[in-house]
Amino acid sequence: MANLIRKEVTFESSIAAIGAAMSDISRVKILSALMDGRAWTATELSSVANISASTASSHLSKLLDCQLITVVAQGKHRYFRLAGKDIAELMESMMGISLNHGVHARVSTPVHLRKARTCYDHLAGEVAVKIYDSLCQQQWITENGSMITLSGIQYFHEMGIDVPSKHSRKICCACLDWSERRFHLGGYVGAALFSLYESKGWLTRHLGYREVTITEKGVMLPTY
Repeated sequence: MANLIRKEVTFESSIAAIGAAMSDISRVKILSALMDGRAWTATELSSVANISASTASSHLSKLLDCQLITVVAQGKHRYFRLAGKDIAELMESMMGISLNHGVHARVSTPVHLRKARTCYDHLAGEVAVKIYDSLCQQQWITENGSMITLSGIQYFHEMGIDVPSKHSRKICCACLDWSERRFHLGGYVGAALFSLYESKGWLTRHLGYREVTITEKGVMLPTY
């Protein structure tokens, strides 16, 4: 019983530590910037959060301690990125919850991010939700987004995406979109589709930002 109590205390303490790490607005700005899936330097992150380099270093240390981010050393430089897609999904969910807390959050939400943005390694926003709906309507994925159908496997194969029978991450999943309050596609296939659309020039990312622009070629997207 004593061991069980200690484990529960440790578990609860871990949750509290993560909550504390995400309670500072500067650290939230840093985590939000890292949701573009890229690796950033401390200098770049200090600029985004509008804080000094020394303050950014302190915040990054706290985020590292809670394993919310990781650091990669390359030569003389150190690059920071989210610890994984689950952290991005946590941030995306919290953004959705924040919309319930007053008018300010709704007004301050950039319109361009509502249209199309990155959610770590896959597409989010209005366009992503429409793509998800289209995939469901064509019965290429199940309505709950948990599985690719047989016809869906064939469709993705024709698109140039081979769906593996097993993978280290979920093959596909429904990811709740914080701005649309509906689902967009995550998982292996969600990331593969985003990469495919980008390689075809149907959309472009803006370096250092989560914003995604749909190009003229984007008329080929399933939403159009």
